[in-house]
Amino acid sequence: MVSSSAVRQDREGGLVDAADAVETIQREMTAFARRARAAAGRMHPELSLVSYTLLGHLEESGGCRATDLAAHYALDKSTVSRQVAALERAGLIARRPDAEDQRVLELHLTVAGRRILAQVTESRRRAFRERLADWPAEDLTRFAECLVRYNADSGPGRKG
Repeated sequence: MVSSSAVRQDREGGLVDAADAVETIQREMTAFARRARAAAGRMHPELSLVSYTLLGHLEESGGCRATDLAAHYALDKSTVSRQVAALERAGLIARRPDAEDQRVLELHLTVAGRRILAQVTESRRRAFRERLADWPAEDLTRFAECLVRYNADSGPGRKG
């Protein structure tokens, strides 16, 4: 936890209040999340940021149960169920029996789901590359390290 009285010097020698820095981070992360949601809609009108995220998780995991998605994202099962149903109706995912337990159905990307996910992923990469094109490599590396550290410390069940 950052103390409101914690003060340090920045690179230019100016004083930085840690509590103010945390407030700025919170504000900027909120703006980033809003921008990401808006950008997702522009990249593929039928694919929300939530849908894109679920498709990405299914691709990364090689398939999983809907309850696994709910647990991973700390979401209510009914919320995931609605998202899954919409993705199934769109033909982007399908249920298949689990290889180890045929009674369990897993969600997997369809060919159409893989194609749309690849299109949106490439559009997002291009947008990030354009937005960060003028950043020095040192800043990009430090920003990447900070994001990895931040996300590693904010999993389910942890504060943040």
